[in-house]
Amino acid sequence: MNSARSDAPPPATAEPDEPDDRADGPRVALKILVAGGFGVGKTTMVGAVSEIRPLRTEEALTDVSVGVDDLDGVAAKTTTTVAMDFGRITLRDGVAIYLFGTPGQERFWFMWNELSRGALGAVVLADTRRLMASFASIDYFERKGTPFVVAVNCFDDADRYEAPEIRTALDIDPHVPVLLCDARRTVSAKQVLVSLVEHALRLAGGTRHA
Repeated sequence: MNSARSDAPPPATAEPDEPDDRADGPRVALKILVAGGFGVGKTTMVGAVSEIRPLRTEEALTDVSVGVDDLDGVAAKTTTTVAMDFGRITLRDGVAIYLFGTPGQERFWFMWNELSRGALGAVVLADTRRLMASFASIDYFERKGTPFVVAVNCFDDADRYEAPEIRTALDIDPHVPVLLCDARRTVSAKQVLVSLVEHALRLAGGTRHA
């Protein structure tokens, strides 16, 4: 008498040469930095566009930071990034963008060299209440020759200026894109990233549809 066990068909298995798109991963990976001064919205921008739960290294501000971190204009801020933020966006055709938010305080600037390795370009977020805080990031990427765009994060309580006024105030070269954005909004943040990729491709001699 045959047992039910002996009559059962073997479990179905995929053919050896059957492609598995899930295992392939992205065919093209782009690394983009999100930089700028302390409290300008870098963590917010990464979180607004990331399809995964973003990695954050925020710690509470304590009395130790008094006199070290400049809280002028961001007095309500209670946390700070001490290493980096990380997020990911997967586009069609196997293209993935990996976002790295840099720490804004001067005492963490030593990490920028490691974070910038292999980056396609950078977004420098600016706050019109504290434009001076953007100069360090702009100078850094200019020295490195890294393509970058300046995105003015339009805070609700900040004065509004047009892009040409921002360009003049920051003394930015004419070829560097200057945009107005809301880092909290996914569509606005994504448009900034698109502008950066297009700008980097132009500088590399590519086309808008590469």
